[in-house]
Amino acid sequence: MKRTTVLFVAALLALPLARALAHEGHGTAMRMAGVHKTITGEVVDTGCYLGHAARGAKHVECATKCINQGMPMGLLTSSGTLYLLTLNHDNADPYNDLKMMAGKTVSVTGTVMTRGGMKAIDVSEIKPATEAASK
Repeated sequence: MKRTTVLFVAALLALPLARALAHEGHGTAMRMAGVHKTITGEVVDTGCYLGHAARGAKHVECATKCINQGMPMGLLTSSGTLYLLTLNHDNADPYNDLKMMAGKTVSVTGTVMTRGGMKAIDVSEIKPATEAASK
């Protein structure tokens, strides 16, 4: 009984350390887990898009407001695939620039990740779709 209690306490004490170690390199691990690519689509606020399919020019004002209040952004491709846009820990500027591009079609370059059925792209570079198409 004493040995079981000691093992249980040791496991309990090791749990926070294991979590800290797993989180410590999470940026690098997440980037290594995905593929670096460019995806083109419309910037949407995920709340209104998922809630009632709101998107496009008619929704820009609302989407911009929602995004500026903290609603996560998504990239909706022409095939209907929605990617969660995530902030690149090494350079937040491209992600922050997207906050003013709701309803616009852009090309986003970064690491594409999938976990638990959710697709995401870690935003490292953005270009308006017209600029990206001309190159």
